[in-house]
Amino acid sequence: MTSSAQPPSSGARTAHPEHLGHVIFITASAAMGGFLFGYDSSVINGAVEAIRDRYDIGSATLAQVIAIALIGCAIGAATAGRIADRIGRIACMRIAAVLFTISAVGSALPFALWDLAMWRIVGGFAIGMASVIGPAYIAEVAPAAYRGRLGSFQQAAIVIGIAVSQLVNYAILSMAGDDQRGKIGGLEAWQWMLGVMVVPAVLYGLLSFAIPESPRFLISVGRRDKAKEVLSEVESKGVDLDARVAEIETAMRREHKSSFKDLLGSRFGFLPIVWVGIGLSVFQQLVGINVAFYYSATLWQSVGIDPADSFFYSFTTSIINIVGTVIAMVLVDRVGRKPLALVGSVGMAIALALEAWAFSADLVDGKLPQAQGVTALIAAHVFVLFFALSWGVVVWVFLGEMFPNRIRAAALGVAASAQWIANWAITASFPSLSDWNLSGTYLIYTAFAVLSIPFVLKFVKETKGKALEEMG
Repeated sequence: MTSSAQPPSSGARTAHPEHLGHVIFITASAAMGGFLFGYDSSVINGAVEAIRDRYDIGSATLAQVIAIALIGCAIGAATAGRIADRIGRIACMRIAAVLFTISAVGSALPFALWDLAMWRIVGGFAIGMASVIGPAYIAEVAPAAYRGRLGSFQQAAIVIGIAVSQLVNYAILSMAGDDQRGKIGGLEAWQWMLGVMVVPAVLYGLLSFAIPESPRFLISVGRRDKAKEVLSEVESKGVDLDARVAEIETAMRREHKSSFKDLLGSRFGFLPIVWVGIGLSVFQQLVGINVAFYYSATLWQSVGIDPADSFFYSFTTSIINIVGTVIAMVLVDRVGRKPLALVGSVGMAIALALEAWAFSADLVDGKLPQAQGVTALIAAHVFVLFFALSWGVVVWVFLGEMFPNRIRAAALGVAASAQWIANWAITASFPSLSDWNLSGTYLIYTAFAVLSIPFVLKFVKETKGKALEEMG
């Protein structure tokens, strides 16, 4: 699926206030997919130890159950574009909403470990779809003058979804007497944690009936009159709708459908710019960020923090994630992408090194000594802050801007796939690595944060202020 047509050359198009309110509603509704993306990705954090205990499984098996959703993510992201081009963006959102709902119910009421894993894959497929459909739909509906700000709704929705999932997990744990397997209404607490996602999933499905189809898709299937009707709802009143439709049609005809073959170079397989995109995606994951969202409750409990406090720290970390994301959204166009990435790498490296030091201490009565415990907690929050204000946002901005027009879609697909694979590698390996040596695990993440600095300095070019057509 491709992004919207290029902004017109004839006259600025800014929505009137009454239109802007409607566009914001449309954008926020579409961004519910991002909310579910964040929610479903991190809600498992509250259930990890309960699943280990319920099914009496070791770290390696547990890791596969947690990480298996990422297989669904990769498949969903790879196929969502084609599905949306065939049946429409709205229909694709409804499919994702149904899959989120089914996954929530199935995960909350599993018969055994195998079907819990299956429901995780279903939820992952929905996450993958939402990761593609939301940004594309918003770009195609938003007026050109507001596209950047409205496009940031997706990332904001993701981090809010992460925070809400941790808040809900904390509330459910409190209701269950701080026991992840404590009973509430006949079900264990962890089952409620996974099942509550039904609520936002159903809301997402209902909102999809309240927003219009993308004008771009409508034009692609010959429904020009309906496309003009939608454009009249989101564009300024003075816009010539026939000219606008013609403009979109012209842009669609001119588009080059990039393929995998276009990405190949003469020496190193891919073109150098594609390798840079893959590098950005992989480094974003290899610093261990998803350990903070998938395993933080388990991590804190492993060093002697009680379950209630560990869930609370997971929530406060997700709030820091929101703060950092807002900072990045404010600074990315002012400071630039590359400076933010470098600042983030330095900050993450220092924080991760401090965590590695803290976790190297011997436990006393099952707990870290006070100095190391406080250091670990502060460093964990600092790490998430520096990630969120830099690599969490900047990588996606880079990937959307850095590739030449002729290969952008295919290159983005390869880079995103590399990101899911790296995410899976970190998620699947953490339980076993932490059993081996928790401090050593964080030293590995520290090394990747340090290595990202020369990578950015040498290979990544600033894209701030450049038109997409200038990328070559």
